Parts: sequence; structure tokens; C-alpha cells
Amino acid sequence: QVQLVESGGGLVQPGGSLRLSCAASESISSLYTMGWYRQAPGKQRELVARIISGGLINYGDSVRGRFTISRDNVKNTMYLQMNSLKPEDTAVYYCNGVSRKGDYWGQGTQVTVSS
Repeated sequence: QVQLVESGGGLVQPGGSLRLSCAASESISSLYTMGWYRQAPGKQRELVARIISGGLINYGDSVRGRFTISRDNVKNTMYLQMNSLKPEDTAVYYCNGVSRKGDYWGQGTQVTVSS
């Protein structure tokens, strides 16, 4: 079973940047989809960005043009570069990976955008 651990969250001012990392306990080459989701208090979990096998990338409408997702199969790590952060980006960010064997989630990392 793949374990995913997020890091890189924290408090940042509006307009600032953060880079989240998602480290996997084993090779991520078997994960045909990897993505980032977020959940704000009182709201449903939503897609932030995901990479599908073959290189297709999807972004949520609210982050397109500001966030960039990437994955490094050598380091078994996925990243989310977040620029021009807004207060409405405040949420717990979760890493997700999907393989033939299952659907895996990290424990989440808090991102707070506030002055």
C-alpha cells in the first residue's frame, strides 16, 4: 500500500508563494493519476490539479494560471507550486494517487493565506 506524505504548507501573505510536496513510500510509476485536492472549512473537497498517465494535466478553474503541478518519478515526489496566493486558497491540501490496486490519500497539509 502506497503511503503519501504532504509537506510545505504554512502561513503566507496574499500574493505570496508556497510549494507543496507529496512524498510517496514507494515508486509512483504505478500511480497512473496523481493529484492535489483541497478542502476549506464548511466546503466540499475539490480538485486543485492532477496529472493523468500520458501527461495530461487538469487544473481547477480557480487556480489555473497560478498553480503548477509536477511529478518526479525518480524522487517519487509530486509538487504543487502555488503563486499569487489569495485568501480563498486557504484550505487543507491533500495529495492523492490512484493505481490499479487502490486510491491513496495523504494526511493533508494546512495552507493559510492571510495578512
